[in-house]
Amino acid sequence: MAQVPQTFLDALAVRTWCGLALRSLGRAREEIDAINVYPVADGDTGTNLYLTLESATAAVEAVFAGHEEGDPSFADALRAMAHGALIGARGNSGTILAQLLRGMSLALTEGDVSHVDGTALRRALRRAADAAREAVAHPVEGTVLTVASAAADAADGAEGDCGTVVVAAYEGARAALAATPRQLAVLGRAGVVDAGGRGLVTVLASLVEAVTGEAVPERTYEGSAGADVCPDAPEHAGEGGPAYEVIYLLEAGDAAVARLRERLDALGDSLVVVGGDGLWNVHVHVDDAGAAVEAGVEAGRPYRIRITHFALDDVHTGGERPPREPVQRAVVAVVPGEGLAGLYAEAGATTVLARPGEPPASGELAQALRRAHAREVVLLPNDAELRHTAAAAAEQVRAEGVRVALIPTRSAVQGIAALAVHEPERRFDEDVVQMTSAAGATRYAELLVAEHRSWTTAGICQAGDVLGLIDGDVAVIGPDLTGTAETVLDRMLQAGGELVTLVVGDDAPEAVADRLEARVRESYLAVDTVVYRGGRQGAPLLIGVE
Repeated sequence: MAQVPQTFLDALAVRTWCGLALRSLGRAREEIDAINVYPVADGDTGTNLYLTLESATAAVEAVFAGHEEGDPSFADALRAMAHGALIGARGNSGTILAQLLRGMSLALTEGDVSHVDGTALRRALRRAADAAREAVAHPVEGTVLTVASAAADAADGAEGDCGTVVVAAYEGARAALAATPRQLAVLGRAGVVDAGGRGLVTVLASLVEAVTGEAVPERTYEGSAGADVCPDAPEHAGEGGPAYEVIYLLEAGDAAVARLRERLDALGDSLVVVGGDGLWNVHVHVDDAGAAVEAGVEAGRPYRIRITHFALDDVHTGGERPPREPVQRAVVAVVPGEGLAGLYAEAGATTVLARPGEPPASGELAQALRRAHAREVVLLPNDAELRHTAAAAAEQVRAEGVRVALIPTRSAVQGIAALAVHEPERRFDEDVVQMTSAAGATRYAELLVAEHRSWTTAGICQAGDVLGLIDGDVAVIGPDLTGTAETVLDRMLQAGGELVTLVVGDDAPEAVADRLEARVRESYLAVDTVVYRGGRQGAPLLIGVE
């Protein structure tokens, strides 16, 4: 490549890097998915890397949006990128990428700096590669770990500014990627390079462009099937391996995580635990998914739990399992808590769990639409603020030939009403009309606890007050949840109703459901009540009136 001018890495370069990497991974996603044969040939490495970077990019954009005057600090931008990748990491390679970014962030944000030079970047690339290896229980050569180490080695030998260092790292990674089929037997037999390593090269190419301003020419990478494979190359290719992939975020201390690593390592393989400072992303392949989750519960507080059954997710095992035929119609729904996720799943819906303050990105919704494996899909966002994100996901999947209908549900209780009238045997348009009508006929409310003093449409609230929101607007302010909920329910039923739906979260008082059911029985004789347990959801109580 041509000589580049003096360069350095700052907050704006981090933002640019995220945007370029996300676009590049979007273009390369299908290619990377297609060459994914290790550790499990589940064809999703490109998608997982894209979703991980999408979460990182969203976090960086949020930091920039929060600074009305001027840009955020370099440290804030880099930490946001690393944290976004950590909470949004998907799959084996996405989890490792998150640790690579965390390693860079830790190395580059020591002290008060506005930008870094080539020397600091060399140290950061080395720390990133070492951190990724330490996060993997049993590192294997010929994988993304090899590519990351090669990038760090090449950077170590580069003297100069950031531009010189990132170009050297990219070239070193590219050379290492081309050699992966000779290091890992399954890659050599398939005639492909490592999919995770291919994704990392794409991310590094974007870093080169962000720092130097010069785009890296896109290259294709082909292995040589069965040729020149190292005699000692590992043979494992995922055949006959564990049945489930388990991923969750975990709030826990270092000592508890060390014990968790030992327990999960005994349960399965492909164990990667990344993070630190009390927040971790855990990834493992096991036969007993319940035991893996229970181990997380013993270590701390696991959440955003994702369990994938490889046999049901189109894993290619040497051609022995034919591709699964798509069903005609499916429903995909975003839900705020584990309890509702179970309820929706029992009704046949594919669910996406949304943690308070961390809404799913469009890529995650698009992946859920694909995971439904249907020719026709109904999407229930169950949140007014997710409408545009859901629309973007629907467009992505429509371009792949799937018929997607977006019903603009603004609450999980509206989604319950829509799901109750769903009939897959009806014509698609008729089914969508009926579900939309049921959702639209359901008024919704949520009870929240105010975190600070503020002005609302119902007046000024103080921290600790209970807010009763009806159809998205604050209608009632009260001192306790049960009394406020009774007032909200009375206001909703003044306009009539036939069915009251209560979704009770873990943070709600024990007696609130009984009190509200009794009030309906005593004051509204023709109205029925149904109660669901929502688990750890954002609002202590959701109310729907049909």
